[in-house]
Amino acid sequence: MTAKTDMIKLYSQRILALAADIPNHTRLDAPGATVKRRAPLCGSAITVDLTCENGVVTAYGQDVKACALGQAAASVVGGAIVGCEAAKVRDARDALSKMLTEDGPTPPAPFDGLEVLRPAQEYKNRHASIMLSLDAAVEALDTACD
Repeated sequence: MTAKTDMIKLYSQRILALAADIPNHTRLDAPGATVKRRAPLCGSAITVDLTCENGVVTAYGQDVKACALGQAAASVVGGAIVGCEAAKVRDARDALSKMLTEDGPTPPAPFDGLEVLRPAQEYKNRHASIMLSLDAAVEALDTACD
């Protein structure tokens, strides 16, 4: 494939649609934890607020300043995370990392929409931006759920 074809595949209509419609895109008024993460290579950043009760995410808000791939990941996470047990979020983060770096399986439901980012495997410089939302969520869970 040519570089142009690869980029068209990478920035598919589905990725662009997800990036344009990010759920829970406002910050929480009284979060149990707030975490800001930044991908140094590209400058993408996310701030995640969440609350947790009995190990389950009860509210989630995010401020996303990222490339389309980071936005698409944040969109999937934002739409799936509320109601999830902390362990499921951690498993999704680990699975996404393996999907990107080791051609591992798609993260399990309800995070299986992250499959759309599989074409980014070849673009290691994009991985940190894609991982931002789940990395920040897991860090916030470590504070809010303990």
